[in-house]
Amino acid sequence: MTSPDAIDGAALLNEIEAFHRRFNVFPRQAAYVAVTLWDAHAHLFDAFDSTPRLAFLSPEPGSGKSRALEIVNTLVPRALATVNASANALFRVVTSDAGRPTLLFDEIDTIFGPKAGGNEELRGFLNSGYRRGASSLRCVGEGTNQSAAPFPSFCAVAIAGLGSLPDTILTRSVIIRMRKRAPNEKVEPYRQRIHEKEGHALRDRLAEWADQVRDDVTDAWPQLPDGISDRPADVWEPLLAVAEAAGGDWPERARAACVELVAAATDGDPVSVGVQLLTDLRDKVFQGVDRMPTAAILAILLELEDAPWADMNGRPLTSRGLAKMLGEYVTSNNTPIKPRSIRTSSGVPKGYYAEDLVDAWDRYCSAPTQTSATSATSATPQVSGGVAVADTSAVADRTATPTLALAPTA
Repeated sequence: MTSPDAIDGAALLNEIEAFHRRFNVFPRQAAYVAVTLWDAHAHLFDAFDSTPRLAFLSPEPGSGKSRALEIVNTLVPRALATVNASANALFRVVTSDAGRPTLLFDEIDTIFGPKAGGNEELRGFLNSGYRRGASSLRCVGEGTNQSAAPFPSFCAVAIAGLGSLPDTILTRSVIIRMRKRAPNEKVEPYRQRIHEKEGHALRDRLAEWADQVRDDVTDAWPQLPDGISDRPADVWEPLLAVAEAAGGDWPERARAACVELVAAATDGDPVSVGVQLLTDLRDKVFQGVDRMPTAAILAILLELEDAPWADMNGRPLTSRGLAKMLGEYVTSNNTPIKPRSIRTSSGVPKGYYAEDLVDAWDRYCSAPTQTSATSATSATPQVSGGVAVADTSAVADRTATPTLALAPTA
């Protein structure tokens, strides 16, 4: 039976969302849902096996990242804002008697940006603190009287910064890619002396509601949307559990936001150069052909627009570089992909077989588009059954490569 003093979770989350909308312009409606659920989850993070990071990122300053973090600051428990901190200091803060804080890192690019140095210890803290029970060993004591002691790192963390972040952190995060406000996008000016009190009042009600639903949330196993698994499932499970506890239309909105933001997290993000190579080989080089000489592969790769193969650190991709990159992946027999001899009408050059690449294509490449999935064009050298069925001079004509000798090559 519901207590007469029970707080309506759905109505409270509606108020939290409305508070964000007063001061923040997020790039997607789904972002308001995700950030609101993250605020609430911070009051319940100890009920879950993992706590997702909340990352406000943008390519340029003045995109509202710091303001978004400032609003989150008013709504989460034991907020601790910082623009720089050592890992050792954070370990001690997390283990303080005051209770585990919600850490808010602004200007995270100064820690993980290209000019920021290693910061491996801090990166380790942020990575490990994503999981319940995570800790790091540190020496404690004085002088030579030292002993190793575990320092817990499990706590809720929100971050904001320019550019991107290491993949190990991005994949543990709900990512909100901020942008400058358009002239027609208006927000209410945030005045800390006035509005911080309003945020704290909502925070206190969130804390009270969290205490009412803590047992239910601890035992909850929310149903994940189709296609959400592995790391994205770890990220979103706590937020979906909060939505289920709140009720109303929040479970439906949370699942829709989950699908949208998980897709957006990979949309437009640069893939690894290895995955790009595999994808280009499948969609723009082989195109249904069962084997191709290395020289023919390189001739096509080097002419692809919006691809890095013609300028790999100042030099074009070579047969040796191609072999090295593909050797990082394995065939369906779990052996490294290597060039093999291909019998053609003009000799026996080295090359690659589609059957050796198929397993890597299936595992690492997204589904091909209808255009890229078409059969090979007449300009693609097709080799089948050990006999060349298309003259490789077609490739030379297509790519304007002066010569395309099919002499044996590595």
